[in-house]
Amino acid sequence: MKPIKKSNFSEAIIYIQILDTNVILTVDTFTTVRYLQRESLLPVDEFKMGIAHSRYGSKAISFSFDSKYFALIDKENKVSMLYETKSKRVLTTVERHQGEVSCVAIDPKGRYMFSCGDDGVTYAIDIDSAQLSFTLPAHKDFVTDIAFSEDGKWVATSGYDKNISLYNLAMMATGAKLKAHSAPVMRVEFLDKERLFSLDKKNSAIIWNINSSSVIARLKGIHDEVTSITVGHERKFLFLGTKLGYVFVYDLVDYEQISKKYIKLEDSITYLNFDETRNELIVASANKELLFYDIFKGEEHLRKLLKQKEYALLSDALQKNPLLIYTNSYKTFELLWEKTMQRAKLLLQNCEKDKAIKLFDNFMDIASKKQQMQKLILEYAEYDKFLGFLKAKKLALAYGLVNLHPLYKETKVYMAMEVQWEKDFELARKYLLDQKLSHKADEILAPYRGISEKTVLIAKLTQNIQIYKRFIEAIKHREFKFAFEIVKQNSFLKEYPEYKALINYSDSLYMKAQVMLTNGESNSALKILRILLDFEDFKDEAQEIIAEIEAKHKFFSAIKEENSNLAYTIMDEFNSLKEIPEGKKLQALWESDLEKAQNFALFADVESAKRVLANYITIKSKSMEIAKVFSKSYIVQLYRALEENRDQKSVETGIKNYILYYGSTERIESFFEDFKTKFPDSKINIKSQKQGSIESWRPSMIVNSILE
Repeated sequence: MKPIKKSNFSEAIIYIQILDTNVILTVDTFTTVRYLQRESLLPVDEFKMGIAHSRYGSKAISFSFDSKYFALIDKENKVSMLYETKSKRVLTTVERHQGEVSCVAIDPKGRYMFSCGDDGVTYAIDIDSAQLSFTLPAHKDFVTDIAFSEDGKWVATSGYDKNISLYNLAMMATGAKLKAHSAPVMRVEFLDKERLFSLDKKNSAIIWNINSSSVIARLKGIHDEVTSITVGHERKFLFLGTKLGYVFVYDLVDYEQISKKYIKLEDSITYLNFDETRNELIVASANKELLFYDIFKGEEHLRKLLKQKEYALLSDALQKNPLLIYTNSYKTFELLWEKTMQRAKLLLQNCEKDKAIKLFDNFMDIASKKQQMQKLILEYAEYDKFLGFLKAKKLALAYGLVNLHPLYKETKVYMAMEVQWEKDFELARKYLLDQKLSHKADEILAPYRGISEKTVLIAKLTQNIQIYKRFIEAIKHREFKFAFEIVKQNSFLKEYPEYKALINYSDSLYMKAQVMLTNGESNSALKILRILLDFEDFKDEAQEIIAEIEAKHKFFSAIKEENSNLAYTIMDEFNSLKEIPEGKKLQALWESDLEKAQNFALFADVESAKRVLANYITIKSKSMEIAKVFSKSYIVQLYRALEENRDQKSVETGIKNYILYYGSTERIESFFEDFKTKFPDSKINIKSQKQGSIESWRPSMIVNSILE
């Protein structure tokens, strides 16, 4: 692949951010920040921080989405700093790490700056207040990388301890710890809201489902140290830049490697980004170049080849750019090929072999298509014989050829055979139910007895006729639960039309119930859903829907009676209620009040936070979030106590009270380190204190000051 545009700089670029359609922000290894005009790549503005960063593989700098703020690691890698971009003013510094700062990041919504360290700790700084807000779950070894979901809900950190920690920023709650790597995890990157990519020191790559904490796939073909990662084209492709200058590409649908040398540069890849508006991959390299690649370069040429029917030349175009198979032009070619195959099959079924072969004239120079064509012709080599067996009513021989040539099952002739078989089998079944007419069943089924798959069904029918009678009687009397119990013990019944009719009936009931629910006819839907409780395939879902309908009725009653406590409790149990207008209104009110309370907590304003949350205090499902608000308030109170030089005894009382309420959390342990620095002679041992926990927190524990 050749770039469509490139530019050279005095130093290698280690950070790229697309601000809008006209401006790209770049940062080089000497932290020179440039705002580049998109077309000319000339700087429209720039400033220099003068801090050298040779570790281009780690996140040494990060800008907020609007570039108003940026985070930076100092040249000694000991301190991380948060700046206001316009004034270049330092808002705060993080000097808490025991060891070096490994990476920094600002979340997608510009709320927090994160500072990750070799001590395994990640501090979150509230950007508005420039104060420590919380810490992420710690790693046992140094933090190697940090990443965010596109909606800003999740943050993931990877560590040298081989683990990945998830944290829900929306709920301020610790998520799962992902464990499947056998070596230190060096890279993490969200692919979308639900999927996460991780890579370890042995180049073992995993795709995770973060909702279930399960492994979706393991990627193959990574043979070099990955230095940068980006996702592109509507989250369909994963691009990996490497130290040896390669760019690998993976399909994020089937997780297969599309190309192991999509791009090959002479020097290391220092940064990757993707411009969705232009479908362009932006690549920065250690030889100080910034290159732009059209990932669908060559599509116009592809269209011309298709128009001129020069299909043989397509492989050359695809070899130059393998991503062209994802273009509409190539999909058109594949559709044309499929239609050609279908037309050829029809001609072969009409015994017009020469015409069928003629259809493939334009495809003969494509090896893969020629092979498919030859296979198709070979498959239909005995089709005349198949038709002859049918004409002679030698069904066993005809079905034998179908087993040798499965494509015959697509023909109208075979489908007609199967329709006749089902009619004969059904008629035989009716005769077997009447003892006087059972001999007729033998006559009808006689032509099928030499056909293995039919013989099995015939044998089962004749041997299990009594079971079959019990089954249809159960259906007749609408004893569906009993009917399914019979099927469980006698799976052969699944082959019969009555079973299929029963399944179709349950499907129709389910669809009818859904229509009723859509139309607001919940009482009528309930009657149908209670019938579906007898159907194994719908039992669980029917129970859930019934519970949800009943909950919805209770929810509306609670709103009518202005019982918000009950309404929230029901809504928190049934998330679907949050999608209806009344639920959205309540949820928006809760989220707004929670945000207000969290803002008050940043300033240790317990009274205001308590006033805002007064209506939620007794709601059990809100207890955890409320506990976190006051936990944050009390941590701020403790830090203020140090800053205001409060006496040692008051601060020790605050530490004891905090642990009594919340236990030895990471927040209090982090604060305790600062406390010990100021009061090294203190005898307090946080591990020996009576431990509470956030799970056992109660509203009665709310106090105006943790220090008293």
